[in-house]
Amino acid sequence: MKIDHNNPKPLHIQAEEILRQLIESEEYKNGKLLPNEVELSEQLNISRNTLRQAINKLVFEGLLSRKKGVGTKVIRKGIVGGVQNWLSFSQEMKMLGISIRNFELHISFQKPKEEIANFFGVENESTRCLVLERVRGRKEYPFVYFISYFNPLIPLTGEEDFTRPLYDLLEKDYNITVKTSKEEISARLAEEFIAEKLEIKPNDPILIRKRFVYSDDDKPVEYNIGYYRADSFTYTIEAKR
Repeated sequence: MKIDHNNPKPLHIQAEEILRQLIESEEYKNGKLLPNEVELSEQLNISRNTLRQAINKLVFEGLLSRKKGVGTKVIRKGIVGGVQNWLSFSQEMKMLGISIRNFELHISFQKPKEEIANFFGVENESTRCLVLERVRGRKEYPFVYFISYFNPLIPLTGEEDFTRPLYDLLEKDYNITVKTSKEEISARLAEEFIAEKLEIKPNDPILIRKRFVYSDDDKPVEYNIGYYRADSFTYTIEAKR
């Protein structure tokens, strides 16, 4: 395991590549704990922050799991489904010919929960993320409630025009081009708060779609959770052999 400090490739990318090799090795692939972060960062001759950035990427790919007081563990391989090309919500709706309106739009600055802080690599407990909450849908009724948390390193002020397409805003105003989205889809019954947002009854079925969005230089940009009315959202995967 060796990091080349003279290589123009970012250190966290080199660390990620080394961790991927470890995950595939006979010693670790069946679920063994990795060395602790102090030991591993010393072996690689990088800072713990740089190492944690690489680990966070693999945690959100479902290759590693991290638990306080236990450590970072390789996840046994299972079957993973996904899509190769993705679109923003606005692009998806435009492609389907659906005209979208905002029913609610709220902006706040909040301290992120542990999972979100880990995704962004936030260590300072006083750090706040800009949080964008939107209820969106057809003109007749809403069908999705979005909560988006943005990397606190992005100098968002809250004064931006968030009625604009989000990724267009990030690219044109902050020179951030999003490239990769990793997603998780789950289902549950709507609690009262979500039911009110989506104008459905409590315990009606909803789909939850988490998106972990990265920039073209592989830095985390957005942690997004979408709560969809189950009668208005179908998730399709096309797989080719």
